[in-house]
Amino acid sequence: MGKYGWSLPVAASSYAGSIDFGISILHVAMLGIFALWGAFFIYLLVKFRAKPGVKAVREDHDETPAHISVPDAFSKLPFVQLLYRNRGELKSLIPDAIILTFEVALIVFYAIPVWSRIKANMPDVKDPVRLEIVGEQFGWNIHYAGPDGKLGPRKAELVHFSNPLGLDRANPDSADDVVMGNEMRLPVDKTALIELLSKDVVHSFFVPEFRIKQDAVPGMKIPMWVTPNKTGKYEMTCAQLCGFAHSLMRG
Repeated sequence: MGKYGWSLPVAASSYAGSIDFGISILHVAMLGIFALWGAFFIYLLVKFRAKPGVKAVREDHDETPAHISVPDAFSKLPFVQLLYRNRGELKSLIPDAIILTFEVALIVFYAIPVWSRIKANMPDVKDPVRLEIVGEQFGWNIHYAGPDGKLGPRKAELVHFSNPLGLDRANPDSADDVVMGNEMRLPVDKTALIELLSKDVVHSFFVPEFRIKQDAVPGMKIPMWVTPNKTGKYEMTCAQLCGFAHSLMRG
């Protein structure tokens, strides 16, 4: 069952509830479909079971595949014959139509708006927490902006064991910045605007309780945001196999 048991992790962000609601709707629908089709399958097994004195009906085909043209061969496919023979019985398509309509409605009217709210638009909030999360083999570097709200520049030539991000401390914007390794601290009920980067290979930043998972791609600065709404200590990890010590990339 893992560390979360049979349930979802605790919902600890402002949009976690919306994601969980969609997951719940989907799984309830899947359970209902499974139960209905399972019952129907059992009904068919019982109704059409082998009976004394009743023989199975078989159809013989004289033509071999070498003597059948492409149109004829297509028309002899089982599913094509089934559709043709039952073309007047639209009732058999009603369950599939209902399921398809439900799935399309769930995607269009719920999933896409929720996804758009989380991914397409960064919230316009006053005085947010600003930070960068930089993945590397095999850890996370968390770069916080100071009271000025500005993230200081980084330079590749300044990267060192004591300065893993190459932060230019000579720049005024960097003077009040804070860098932490494998530890992210965020205030409750305050939006954090995050820029996700990678120093080497593709990583995937994942905090299950926040319902946030985003790939960190080398050469790209990917914006994301989260508003924690529950105090707690949660694990952040890499959800993309990134090398031999991938399992140690957690904080």
